[in-house]
Amino acid sequence: MESRNKDKEFLTNPYAENEGYHCFGCAPHNPVGLRMKFYRKGEGVECFWQPSEPYQGWQGILHGGIQATLIDETASWLLYSKNKPLNVTTKMEIRYKRPVPMDKGPVRIAATLKEIRRNIAFIDVKLYCPEDQLCTEAHVSFFCDSKR
Repeated sequence: MESRNKDKEFLTNPYAENEGYHCFGCAPHNPVGLRMKFYRKGEGVECFWQPSEPYQGWQGILHGGIQATLIDETASWLLYSKNKPLNVTTKMEIRYKRPVPMDKGPVRIAATLKEIRRNIAFIDVKLYCPEDQLCTEAHVSFFCDSKR
């Protein structure tokens, strides 16, 4: 998995060692969290994440709510990479195209910024199955707080 990331810039989590930091998506010390790590790829951000049994929906299939969380977190980190760390999801439209298998290897989540209008960012995110087939896609919008 790490070898797929060797040509990308790793995004350091600036909150990782903060006391009380337990983000379900990206906190490295959350025992039940997803512990996602992110990489800058061109103008976008991507994450490789290995599904495991606690995140299963139907037998052997990644739960749709976990897919939504992977998508939401990747979109948020895209904004963080663009110096917009204070952001809140306002809308997420998801299309589940095929089941995501749990036992075939890591999934890839890729986010690209479409545009920012005033303080609303519009982001497209795609989740690829281990065989690199598109499994889930989403259009996500975020409110970006520029006053902090």
